Amino acid sequence: MGDRQQFFSNKLGFLLAAIAMAVGTGNIWRFPRMAAAHGGGSFLIILIIAVIICSVPLLMSEMAIGRATRKGSVGAFGDFIGKGFSWMGAWMGFVCIAIMFYYSVVAGWTIKYVIFAVQGKFSAGTDTNALWEAFSTSPSQTIFFHFVAMGLAFLILYQGVVKGIERFSRILLPLLALLLAAGAVRALTLPGAGLGVSYLFSIDTEYLLSPRTWLEGFTQAAWSTGAGWALLMTYAIYTRPKDGVGGSMFVVAYADILIAIVAGLAILPTIFALSPSIDYANEALESGNVGLTFIYMSELFTKMPGGIFMSIAFFLCLAFAAISSLISQVEVGVANLVTAGWDRKKAVLFTCLLGFGCGLPSAYSMNFLDNQDFVWGVALLISGMFTAVAVMKFGVEKLRREHLNQSDRNMKIGRWYNLFIYVNPVIISIIFIWLIYQSIVDDPDQWWNPFSTYSTGTMVIQWLIVMVILIAANRKIANFFNPANIED
Repeated sequence: MGDRQQFFSNKLGFLLAAIAMAVGTGNIWRFPRMAAAHGGGSFLIILIIAVIICSVPLLMSEMAIGRATRKGSVGAFGDFIGKGFSWMGAWMGFVCIAIMFYYSVVAGWTIKYVIFAVQGKFSAGTDTNALWEAFSTSPSQTIFFHFVAMGLAFLILYQGVVKGIERFSRILLPLLALLLAAGAVRALTLPGAGLGVSYLFSIDTEYLLSPRTWLEGFTQAAWSTGAGWALLMTYAIYTRPKDGVGGSMFVVAYADILIAIVAGLAILPTIFALSPSIDYANEALESGNVGLTFIYMSELFTKMPGGIFMSIAFFLCLAFAAISSLISQVEVGVANLVTAGWDRKKAVLFTCLLGFGCGLPSAYSMNFLDNQDFVWGVALLISGMFTAVAVMKFGVEKLRREHLNQSDRNMKIGRWYNLFIYVNPVIISIIFIWLIYQSIVDDPDQWWNPFSTYSTGTMVIQWLIVMVILIAANRKIANFFNPANIED
């Protein structure tokens, strides 16, 4: 089991890898859009509160479970609260891997757009809508770049924890921050950029008092920081016992927010400075993640002085963020297979091949990708709930005292952690109910239809199929992913 005992070289190496894991496309394309739509500074205040109440306690919990067991999510749950609950760890691992299947397709899009930018495609007169349509409706292109993204993840992870994950993060994260900062500075120098800054930071009492803003803020916190994904549970396997890392989750969470803010400063001023009208700017912000990024932002680069260079920087940032998140998702699968006794390199190869094969439907069909994003993105809330349940079953105070505070003597975790762990399931339940309610309201005629892309029916049916299988096969899953003969 020597492969499993690789460690990050030091605490800084782990922190950089953890921040790179948390920073994904959601920071760059989702946060600016959501902030602009929900009161800017009001949304930001709520997001910070949500991170403190929900994300940080869950991240700390995942860290504690991963460090205590040194196993992938299935074995971790089996060791931590009993093999009868291994299916919960399997659920968390499955949801993360299911997201990986289509996330690699999105990562492929960003790589293709880096190539477009380098080729100078975003010059005056380019029809960016036609450019996107030509690429996204060409399966040979989308499948090829899906393969490229999975191939990059394979090359990085095949090198191991230090030479692969840590080295990539040490190079990528500073470069990503530098490129985003350069983009923000350039955007802020554009005439009319002040309106975009106002959209990002203005505080409106009406939004602060709106339940929808609070729900959107907590949803952004849940999806952006990586809480409940089993990602930190996995990276915790590779932390050195002497390195106190529980309190470091504050660093990870707020670094994630800071990068999102810098991305907002690069995107919103650009939109409002270069849009021909306020209506056009609002249309861009309402066009969804894909429309905002690959159509509207691309078009605005054609109007910006030096836009070709800025388009290269922007899509490099997006590609870096996508790949950094992708490798952490693949690592969840790898860690579970290594816990089962597989050689690490064999586990990396198998997981990447599985990711490529199971990602083909999403690479072929945008509707299928949208459906999987909807179903398994919301399923992360259940994963977060399972993390809180595991801590409560183990003993919240016991975990705080014996794991969090024993492992991080430089930063003692107070009893606020206990309160927030108990509050988490309530908040997650509210968000969960609200999202299902919105699904029904948005599609009143088809909300029950399991074949509709965004229906409640398609979510529930797919969740039930997976959960019934995992619960029914719990004993076999527990024995496979946490065999008794594996040396702890």
